[in-house]
Amino acid sequence: MTLKAGYPFWLIKNGLPFTFPKLDQDIETEVAILGAGISGALVRYHLIQAGIECVTVDARTIGLGSTSASTSLLQYEIDVPLYKLTEMIGRKDAERAYQLCGEAIEKLEQITKKVGIEYFETKKSLYYAAYKKDVAWLKDEFEARKQAGFKVKWLEPEEVKEQYGFESHGAILSQLAAQTNAYMLAHCLLQHKHKEHKIFDRSPVVDIKHHKNGVTLTTETGYTIKAKKLVYAVGYEVVDFIKDDIVDLLSTYAVVSEQYNERNFWKDDVLIWNTADPYLYLRTTPDNRVLVGGRDEEFHDPAKRDKLINHKTKQLANDVNKLFPHLEFKPEFSWTGTFGSTKDGLPYIGEHPKLPNGYFALGFGGNGITFSLIAAEIITDLITEKDNKDVQLFKFGR
Repeated sequence: MTLKAGYPFWLIKNGLPFTFPKLDQDIETEVAILGAGISGALVRYHLIQAGIECVTVDARTIGLGSTSASTSLLQYEIDVPLYKLTEMIGRKDAERAYQLCGEAIEKLEQITKKVGIEYFETKKSLYYAAYKKDVAWLKDEFEARKQAGFKVKWLEPEEVKEQYGFESHGAILSQLAAQTNAYMLAHCLLQHKHKEHKIFDRSPVVDIKHHKNGVTLTTETGYTIKAKKLVYAVGYEVVDFIKDDIVDLLSTYAVVSEQYNERNFWKDDVLIWNTADPYLYLRTTPDNRVLVGGRDEEFHDPAKRDKLINHKTKQLANDVNKLFPHLEFKPEFSWTGTFGSTKDGLPYIGEHPKLPNGYFALGFGGNGITFSLIAAEIITDLITEKDNKDVQLFKFGR
Protein backbone atom coordinates (compact mmCIF):
# COMPACT_ATOMS: atom_id res chain seq x y z
CA MET A 1 0.00 0.00 0.00
CA THR A 2 1.23 3.52 -0.82
CA LEU A 3 0.77 5.31 2.50
CA LYS A 4 1.54 8.89 1.47
CA ALA A 5 2.03 11.27 -1.45
CA GLY A 6 3.19 14.83 -1.97
CA TYR A 7 6.03 16.51 -0.10
CA PRO A 8 6.04 15.64 3.62
CA PHE A 9 7.81 18.49 5.39
CA TRP A 10 9.96 16.33 7.67
CA LEU A 11 11.33 14.35 4.76
CA ILE A 12 12.18 17.52 2.83
CA LYS A 13 13.77 19.14 5.87
CA ASN A 14 15.74 16.18 7.21
CA GLY A 15 16.32 14.03 4.15
CA LEU A 16 17.80 10.57 4.84
CA PRO A 17 19.83 11.12 8.02
CA PHE A 18 21.01 7.52 8.44
CA THR A 19 21.38 4.50 6.20
CA PHE A 20 20.73 0.84 6.87
CA PRO A 21 21.59 -2.35 4.96
CA LYS A 22 19.29 -4.79 3.21
CA LEU A 23 18.92 -8.23 4.73
CA ASP A 24 21.42 -10.40 2.83
CA GLN A 25 21.67 -13.50 5.02
CA ASP A 26 19.59 -15.86 7.13
CA ILE A 27 19.49 -14.80 10.78
CA GLU A 28 18.05 -15.89 14.12
CA THR A 29 16.95 -13.68 17.00
CA GLU A 30 14.87 -13.58 20.16
CA VAL A 31 12.37 -11.03 18.78
CA ALA A 32 11.79 -9.80 15.24
CA ILE A 33 10.11 -6.42 14.77
CA LEU A 34 8.29 -5.94 11.49
CA GLY A 35 8.22 -2.20 10.74
CA ALA A 36 10.75 0.49 11.58
CA GLY A 37 8.60 3.57 11.79
CA ILE A 38 7.91 5.32 15.07
CA SER A 39 5.97 2.31 16.44
CA GLY A 40 8.71 -0.17 15.64
CA ALA A 41 11.39 2.19 16.92
CA LEU A 42 9.67 2.59 20.30
CA VAL A 43 9.04 -1.16 20.64
CA ARG A 44 12.68 -1.83 19.81
CA TYR A 45 13.90 0.73 22.38
CA HIS A 46 11.83 -0.79 25.15
CA LEU A 47 12.86 -4.35 24.32
CA ILE A 48 16.53 -3.37 24.35
CA GLN A 49 16.06 -1.63 27.69
CA ALA A 50 14.62 -4.90 28.98
CA GLY A 51 17.66 -6.82 27.75
CA ILE A 52 15.90 -8.56 24.87
CA GLU A 53 17.80 -9.31 21.66
CA CYS A 54 15.88 -8.06 18.63
CA VAL A 55 16.15 -7.56 14.89
CA THR A 56 14.11 -4.94 13.01
CA VAL A 57 13.13 -5.22 9.36
CA ASP A 58 11.23 -2.83 7.09
CA ALA A 59 10.03 -3.09 3.51
CA ARG A 60 10.95 0.52 2.75
CA THR A 61 13.82 2.87 3.39
CA ILE A 62 13.50 3.69 7.09
CA GLY A 63 10.79 6.21 7.94
CA LEU A 64 9.25 6.50 4.48
CA GLY A 65 5.90 5.01 5.46
CA SER A 66 3.31 6.74 7.64
CA THR A 67 5.96 8.11 9.99
CA SER A 68 7.26 10.67 7.49
CA ALA A 69 3.68 11.85 6.92
CA SER A 70 2.89 12.30 10.62
CA THR A 71 2.06 15.81 11.82
CA SER A 72 3.55 14.75 15.17
CA LEU A 73 1.14 16.30 17.65
CA LEU A 74 1.36 14.60 21.05
CA GLN A 75 -1.92 14.76 22.94
CA TYR A 76 -3.62 12.68 25.60
CA GLU A 77 -6.94 13.15 23.82
CA ILE A 78 -8.28 10.15 21.93
CA ASP A 79 -10.39 10.63 18.78
CA VAL A 80 -13.44 9.58 20.82
CA PRO A 81 -14.05 12.22 23.54
CA LEU A 82 -13.68 11.05 27.12
CA TYR A 83 -17.32 11.59 28.05
CA LYS A 84 -18.41 9.51 25.04
CA LEU A 85 -15.79 6.81 25.62
CA THR A 86 -17.12 6.56 29.18
CA GLU A 87 -20.54 5.73 27.77
CA MET A 88 -18.97 3.07 25.54
CA ILE A 89 -16.61 1.22 27.91
CA GLY A 90 -17.28 2.60 31.39
CA ARG A 91 -15.70 5.43 33.36
CA LYS A 92 -12.85 3.45 34.90
CA ASP A 93 -11.53 2.09 31.60
CA ALA A 94 -12.13 5.32 29.69
CA GLU A 95 -10.23 7.38 32.24
CA ARG A 96 -7.43 4.82 32.31
CA ALA A 97 -7.07 4.99 28.52
CA TYR A 98 -6.82 8.79 28.64
CA GLN A 99 -4.43 8.73 31.58
CA LEU A 100 -2.16 6.27 29.80
CA CYS A 101 -1.95 8.69 26.89
CA GLY A 102 -1.09 11.52 29.28
CA GLU A 103 1.62 9.42 30.91
CA ALA A 104 2.93 8.49 27.45
CA ILE A 105 3.65 12.14 26.64
CA GLU A 106 5.67 12.51 29.83
CA LYS A 107 7.52 9.23 29.21
CA LEU A 108 8.38 10.27 25.65
CA GLU A 109 9.94 13.41 27.05
CA GLN A 110 11.98 11.32 29.50
CA ILE A 111 13.19 9.04 26.69
CA THR A 112 14.28 11.95 24.50
CA LYS A 113 16.24 13.42 27.39
CA LYS A 114 17.84 10.09 28.29
CA VAL A 115 18.92 9.30 24.72
CA GLY A 116 19.83 12.92 23.92
CA ILE A 117 17.19 13.53 21.26
CA GLU A 118 16.23 17.17 20.66
CA TYR A 119 12.96 16.59 18.82
CA PHE A 120 10.49 17.21 21.64
CA GLU A 121 8.68 20.37 22.77
CA THR A 122 6.18 20.60 25.61
CA LYS A 123 3.05 22.58 24.72
CA LYS A 124 -0.45 23.38 25.84
CA SER A 125 -3.48 22.33 23.78
CA LEU A 126 -6.57 24.37 22.90
CA TYR A 127 -9.68 22.44 21.85
CA TYR A 128 -12.34 24.86 20.63
CA ALA A 129 -15.99 24.58 19.65
CA ALA A 130 -16.28 25.08 15.91
CA TYR A 131 -20.07 25.37 16.12
CA LYS A 132 -22.46 26.69 18.76
CA LYS A 133 -24.20 23.30 18.92
CA ASP A 134 -20.94 21.73 20.13
CA VAL A 135 -20.69 23.84 23.30
CA ALA A 136 -22.94 21.62 25.43
CA TRP A 137 -21.00 18.40 24.83
CA LEU A 138 -17.66 20.19 24.96
CA LYS A 139 -18.53 21.37 28.47
CA ASP A 140 -19.41 17.76 29.33
CA GLU A 141 -15.99 16.82 28.00
CA PHE A 142 -14.36 19.51 30.13
CA GLU A 143 -16.01 18.12 33.27
CA ALA A 144 -15.04 14.54 32.37
CA ARG A 145 -11.40 15.52 31.93
CA LYS A 146 -11.35 17.50 35.15
CA GLN A 147 -12.79 14.54 37.07
CA ALA A 148 -10.15 12.31 35.50
CA GLY A 149 -7.43 14.49 37.00
CA PHE A 150 -6.30 16.49 33.97
CA LYS A 151 -5.31 20.13 34.36
CA VAL A 152 -7.88 21.87 32.19
CA LYS A 153 -9.55 25.27 32.06
CA TRP A 154 -12.76 26.34 30.34
CA LEU A 155 -12.45 29.49 28.23
CA GLU A 156 -15.46 31.52 27.17
CA PRO A 157 -15.59 32.84 23.58
CA GLU A 158 -14.38 36.29 24.60
CA GLU A 159 -11.42 34.75 26.47
CA VAL A 160 -10.40 32.75 23.42
CA LYS A 161 -10.62 35.89 21.30
CA GLU A 162 -8.67 38.02 23.77
CA GLN A 163 -5.94 35.46 24.45
CA TYR A 164 -5.61 33.63 21.12
CA GLY A 165 -7.02 36.07 18.61
CA PHE A 166 -9.73 34.08 16.84
CA GLU A 167 -13.48 33.57 17.02
CA SER A 168 -14.93 30.46 18.66
CA HIS A 169 -17.82 29.36 20.85
CA GLY A 170 -15.66 28.39 23.81
CA ALA A 171 -12.70 26.06 24.38
CA ILE A 172 -10.88 23.66 26.69
CA LEU A 173 -7.31 24.67 27.49
CA SER A 174 -5.21 21.64 28.50
CA GLN A 175 -1.85 22.00 30.20
CA LEU A 176 -0.51 18.66 28.98
CA ALA A 177 0.56 18.31 25.34
CA ALA A 178 3.69 18.29 23.22
CA GLN A 179 4.92 18.16 19.66
CA THR A 180 7.74 16.32 17.95
CA ASN A 181 9.16 15.29 14.60
CA ALA A 182 8.17 11.63 14.40
CA TYR A 183 10.43 11.00 11.41
CA MET A 184 13.59 12.16 13.18
CA LEU A 185 12.48 10.75 16.52
CA ALA A 186 12.20 7.31 14.94
CA HIS A 187 15.57 7.65 13.20
CA CYS A 188 17.32 8.75 16.39
CA LEU A 189 15.76 5.96 18.45
CA LEU A 190 16.91 3.44 15.87
CA GLN A 191 20.49 4.62 16.36
CA HIS A 192 20.33 3.38 19.95
CA LYS A 193 22.57 0.29 20.08
CA HIS A 194 22.02 -0.32 16.36
CA LYS A 195 25.24 -2.32 16.02
CA GLU A 196 24.20 -4.87 18.63
CA HIS A 197 20.55 -5.07 17.53
CA LYS A 198 20.46 -5.16 13.75
CA ILE A 199 18.15 -3.10 11.53
CA PHE A 200 17.43 -3.90 7.89
CA ASP A 201 15.42 -1.83 5.44
CA ARG A 202 14.33 -2.31 1.82
CA SER A 203 13.71 -5.96 2.70
CA PRO A 204 10.02 -6.75 2.10
CA VAL A 205 8.73 -9.77 4.01
CA VAL A 206 6.55 -11.88 1.72
CA ASP A 207 5.80 -14.86 3.95
CA ILE A 208 5.26 -15.29 7.70
CA LYS A 209 4.76 -18.64 9.37
CA HIS A 210 3.70 -18.81 13.01
CA HIS A 211 4.26 -22.03 14.93
CA LYS A 212 4.28 -23.13 18.55
CA ASN A 213 8.00 -22.52 19.01
CA GLY A 214 8.39 -19.26 17.12
CA VAL A 215 7.93 -17.42 13.84
CA THR A 216 9.75 -17.59 10.51
CA LEU A 217 9.80 -14.59 8.17
CA THR A 218 10.92 -14.86 4.55
CA THR A 219 11.90 -11.86 2.47
CA GLU A 220 11.29 -11.41 -1.25
CA THR A 221 14.94 -12.33 -1.88
CA GLY A 222 14.55 -15.62 -0.02
CA TYR A 223 16.39 -14.86 3.21
CA THR A 224 14.79 -15.86 6.50
CA ILE A 225 14.53 -14.44 10.00
CA LYS A 226 13.81 -17.05 12.63
CA ALA A 227 12.53 -15.56 15.87
CA LYS A 228 10.94 -16.79 19.06
CA LYS A 229 8.55 -13.81 18.96
CA LEU A 230 7.35 -11.39 16.27
CA VAL A 231 6.05 -7.86 16.80
CA TYR A 232 3.89 -6.42 14.05
CA ALA A 233 4.51 -2.65 13.98
CA VAL A 234 3.13 -2.20 10.47
CA GLY A 235 0.44 0.39 11.22
CA TYR A 236 -2.28 0.73 8.61
CA GLU A 237 -0.79 -2.01 6.45
CA VAL A 238 -2.03 -4.52 9.02
CA VAL A 239 -4.89 -5.20 6.59
CA ASP A 240 -2.28 -7.13 4.57
CA PHE A 241 -1.58 -9.49 7.49
CA ILE A 242 -4.86 -10.12 9.31
CA LYS A 243 -8.45 -10.29 8.13
CA ASP A 244 -10.07 -8.82 11.24
CA ASP A 245 -12.36 -5.87 10.51
CA ILE A 246 -10.80 -3.57 13.12
CA VAL A 247 -9.98 -0.34 11.28
CA ASP A 248 -11.56 2.10 8.84
CA LEU A 249 -8.99 3.72 6.57
CA LEU A 250 -9.11 7.46 5.94
CA SER A 251 -7.07 9.95 3.95
CA THR A 252 -5.84 13.07 5.71
CA TYR A 253 -4.10 16.15 4.35
CA ALA A 254 -1.46 18.48 5.76
CA VAL A 255 0.15 21.73 4.68
CA VAL A 256 3.20 23.62 5.98
CA SER A 257 3.56 27.34 5.36
CA GLU A 258 6.47 29.26 4.02
CA GLN A 259 8.95 30.26 6.70
CA TYR A 260 8.12 33.47 8.57
CA ASN A 261 10.83 35.99 9.41
CA GLU A 262 9.55 36.34 12.98
CA ARG A 263 7.40 34.25 15.27
CA ASN A 264 4.09 36.07 15.52
CA PHE A 265 1.64 33.21 15.61
CA TRP A 266 -0.60 32.89 18.67
CA LYS A 267 -0.18 32.76 22.44
CA ASP A 268 2.32 30.12 23.62
CA ASP A 269 2.21 28.45 20.20
CA VAL A 270 -0.40 26.10 21.67
CA LEU A 271 -1.62 23.12 19.70
CA ILE A 272 -5.01 24.10 18.27
CA TRP A 273 -7.79 21.80 17.15
CA ASN A 274 -11.55 21.94 16.95
CA THR A 275 -14.78 19.96 17.25
CA ALA A 276 -15.57 19.83 13.53
CA ASP A 277 -15.83 16.42 11.88
CA PRO A 278 -13.27 16.00 10.43
CA TYR A 279 -11.44 18.27 12.82
CA LEU A 280 -8.98 20.98 11.87
CA TYR A 281 -5.66 21.20 13.72
CA LEU A 282 -2.71 23.58 13.77
CA ARG A 283 0.78 23.62 15.24
CA THR A 284 3.99 25.53 14.70
CA THR A 285 7.45 24.26 13.80
CA PRO A 286 10.80 25.21 15.35
CA ASP A 287 11.87 26.97 12.16
CA ASN A 288 9.01 29.52 12.16
CA ARG A 289 6.34 27.79 10.11
CA VAL A 290 2.69 26.89 10.68
CA LEU A 291 1.43 23.38 10.01
CA VAL A 292 -2.28 22.79 9.39
CA GLY A 293 -4.02 19.48 8.85
CA GLY A 294 -7.42 17.91 8.41
CA ARG A 295 -10.04 17.80 5.67
CA ASP A 296 -10.09 14.01 5.91
CA GLU A 297 -11.82 11.78 3.35
CA GLU A 298 -12.71 8.10 3.33
CA PHE A 299 -9.87 6.13 1.79
CA HIS A 300 -10.74 4.39 -1.47
CA ASP A 301 -7.45 4.10 -3.30
CA PRO A 302 -4.18 6.06 -3.45
CA ALA A 303 -4.92 7.61 -6.85
CA LYS A 304 -8.17 9.24 -5.71
CA ARG A 305 -6.54 10.36 -2.47
CA ASP A 306 -3.59 11.92 -4.25
CA LYS A 307 -5.66 13.82 -6.83
CA LEU A 308 -7.17 15.89 -4.02
CA ILE A 309 -3.88 17.31 -2.70
CA ASN A 310 -4.05 20.64 -4.56
CA HIS A 311 -7.72 21.18 -3.69
CA LYS A 312 -7.22 20.28 -0.04
CA THR A 313 -4.15 22.53 0.14
CA LYS A 314 -6.24 25.52 -0.90
CA GLN A 315 -8.98 24.64 1.58
CA LEU A 316 -6.58 24.24 4.49
CA ALA A 317 -4.78 27.48 3.65
CA ASN A 318 -8.15 29.24 3.65
CA ASP A 319 -9.00 27.64 7.01
CA VAL A 320 -5.87 29.15 8.56
CA ASN A 321 -6.42 32.56 7.01
CA LYS A 322 -9.99 32.69 8.32
CA LEU A 323 -8.75 32.02 11.85
CA PHE A 324 -5.64 34.19 11.64
CA PRO A 325 -5.83 36.72 8.77
CA HIS A 326 -2.63 38.42 9.97
CA LEU A 327 -0.61 35.31 9.13
CA GLU A 328 -1.30 35.54 5.39
CA PHE A 329 -0.63 31.80 5.29
CA LYS A 330 1.14 30.73 2.10
CA PRO A 331 1.58 26.97 1.52
CA GLU A 332 5.02 25.64 0.71
CA PHE A 333 4.81 21.89 1.34
CA SER A 334 1.69 19.75 1.26
CA TRP A 335 1.04 16.04 1.43
CA THR A 336 -1.54 13.37 2.09
CA GLY A 337 -1.38 10.18 4.09
CA THR A 338 -3.54 7.21 4.99
CA PHE A 339 -4.51 6.60 8.58
CA GLY A 340 -7.06 4.51 10.41
CA SER A 341 -9.77 4.87 13.02
CA THR A 342 -11.40 2.29 15.26
CA LYS A 343 -14.91 2.12 16.65
CA ASP A 344 -13.83 3.24 20.11
CA GLY A 345 -10.80 5.32 19.12
CA LEU A 346 -8.46 2.91 20.90
CA PRO A 347 -5.51 1.02 19.41
CA TYR A 348 -5.09 -2.73 19.10
CA ILE A 349 -2.19 -3.97 21.19
CA GLY A 350 -1.06 -7.43 22.22
CA GLU A 351 -1.49 -11.02 21.11
CA HIS A 352 -3.75 -12.27 18.32
CA PRO A 353 -5.60 -15.54 19.05
CA LYS A 354 -4.82 -17.04 15.63
CA LEU A 355 -1.14 -16.07 15.43
CA PRO A 356 0.94 -17.76 18.16
CA ASN A 357 4.05 -15.88 19.28
CA GLY A 358 2.84 -12.76 17.47
CA TYR A 359 2.23 -9.37 19.07
CA PHE A 360 0.64 -6.29 17.55
CA ALA A 361 1.47 -2.62 18.09
CA LEU A 362 -1.26 -0.89 16.11
CA GLY A 363 -1.54 2.73 17.20
CA PHE A 364 -4.50 3.86 15.14
CA GLY A 365 -6.06 7.30 15.35
CA GLY A 366 -4.97 10.89 15.68
CA ASN A 367 -2.54 10.23 18.53
CA GLY A 368 -0.77 7.18 17.17
CA ILE A 369 2.60 8.16 18.66
CA THR A 370 1.35 8.05 22.24
CA PHE A 371 -0.39 4.76 21.47
CA SER A 372 2.92 3.45 20.15
CA LEU A 373 4.60 4.19 23.48
CA ILE A 374 1.80 2.39 25.32
CA ALA A 375 2.13 -0.55 22.93
CA ALA A 376 5.89 -0.72 23.47
CA GLU A 377 5.42 -0.99 27.24
CA ILE A 378 2.64 -3.57 27.08
CA ILE A 379 4.38 -5.79 24.52
CA THR A 380 7.65 -5.67 26.44
CA ASP A 381 5.78 -6.80 29.55
CA LEU A 382 4.07 -9.62 27.64
CA ILE A 383 7.33 -10.88 26.13
CA THR A 384 9.12 -10.74 29.47
CA GLU A 385 6.09 -12.42 31.11
CA LYS A 386 5.29 -9.52 33.41
CA ASP A 387 1.72 -8.79 34.41
CA ASN A 388 0.15 -5.79 32.67
CA LYS A 389 -3.43 -5.01 33.61
CA ASP A 390 -3.87 -2.53 30.74
CA VAL A 391 -3.64 -5.14 28.00
CA GLN A 392 -7.38 -5.82 28.37
CA LEU A 393 -8.20 -2.29 27.23
CA PHE A 394 -6.63 -2.78 23.82
CA LYS A 395 -7.05 -6.50 23.08
CA PHE A 396 -8.45 -8.01 19.90
CA GLY A 397 -12.10 -9.02 20.17
CA ARG A 398 -12.91 -6.46 22.86
